[in-house]
Amino acid sequence: MEQTPFPHNVKRVTPPNINPRFLVLAGVVLILGALVWNMWFTVPPENVGVVLRFGRYVREAKPGLNFKLPDPVETVIQVPVQRQLKEEFGFRTKTAGVRTSYSKRDYKGESLMLTGDLNVVVVEWITQYRISDPYKLLFKVRNPRMTFRDMNEAVMREVVGDKKVDQVLTTGRQQIADQVKQRLQALCRQYQMGITVDQVVLQDVNPPDPVKPSFNEVNQAQQEREKLINQAMSEYNRIIPKAKGEALRLIQQAEGYATERINKAKGDAAFFEALAAAYRQAPEVTQERIYLETMESVLPRFKDKTVIDSKLEGLLPLLQLDKGGKK
Repeated sequence: MEQTPFPHNVKRVTPPNINPRFLVLAGVVLILGALVWNMWFTVPPENVGVVLRFGRYVREAKPGLNFKLPDPVETVIQVPVQRQLKEEFGFRTKTAGVRTSYSKRDYKGESLMLTGDLNVVVVEWITQYRISDPYKLLFKVRNPRMTFRDMNEAVMREVVGDKKVDQVLTTGRQQIADQVKQRLQALCRQYQMGITVDQVVLQDVNPPDPVKPSFNEVNQAQQEREKLINQAMSEYNRIIPKAKGEALRLIQQAEGYATERINKAKGDAAFFEALAAAYRQAPEVTQERIYLETMESVLPRFKDKTVIDSKLEGLLPLLQLDKGGKK
């Protein structure tokens, strides 16, 4: 290859002579500096630092500035123990905010479930949890996140499989969430995962898209049935108590009338018995008293009265009667 000569106005530069001892010393200083720099680390407030020595658990470092042996002797794994974590099933959130966007990927494989009455539903839910024991999370279970997700699916399918489709879609959602939380926490303790389950939230529960129109028609029919039943019960509650009250009033009125008639009859009988007893003791006096009482009740009905002697004869000429027969 042909060499190009230097231009006449450019000077040739020769490298300076460097002492090899200086290079060795500089290398040693750099290595020591890297080792010293690698001996301290900072743990954020919401984390715990798990220190491993040659891959074996040694201790936990609290939040703040901490020191360790340089790599690869000791390494640190940051574990967020104060942060609430979550796992989503049946959907994925791409960006959260005022306008949350979700992944368009189909996750029916983890959300399509069979109910106890052999109906199919799509259950989307969120499990919120915290890491309570970093050691167990890192060393007791292989691939803890996938294990935890598999446990969620298994427990949710078990609980949904014990319920009817109406319970899953309407009234039983909170009960399902509570049962899943309890059983999931029991499994986490059994597997020593070091996880505390805070909450299970059923995000959305729907029938599959191919049968959704038919299911909506069934729901409308059930709602119409409930509406008619409620109307009938309202009419029943309006008429039946009124009829019962009227019947009770008539019964009480009849009982009162019967009591009145019985008491009056008993009183009349007692009066007649007393009158008969008095008559037997003094017939003349009793006859006169009866006569007087009778006349007392009869005479007030007549407007004009004339008292004459029973032995008087020729009564008519003495009475001045008008043409109308009135005195």
